[in-house]
Amino acid sequence: MRYFYVYVLKSLKDHKWYTGYTNDLKKRLREHNNGKTSSTRYRRPFKLIYFEGCLKEEDAKAREKYLKSGMGKRYIRNRLKRYFWED
Repeated sequence: MRYFYVYVLKSLKDHKWYTGYTNDLKKRLREHNNGKTSSTRYRRPFKLIYFEGCLKEEDAKAREKYLKSGMGKRYIRNRLKRYFWED
């Protein structure tokens, strides 16, 4: 069974988030950290702080869009409140 992952990365350089989706989470994180993604090349290194798995690519795309919205960012902050409290 193939999964699609929605993920949130935190830049250790500027502390901002990057949200995306992929079908190979380990490979995608490696690409971000190796500078192979033009949109994040200058914000390296990254730390994976959150991910979700979906069975359908369309669901992952919709979830990515939601997590990039104001409500979605609030969801992540609430979901990871202990992480942010300690960070």
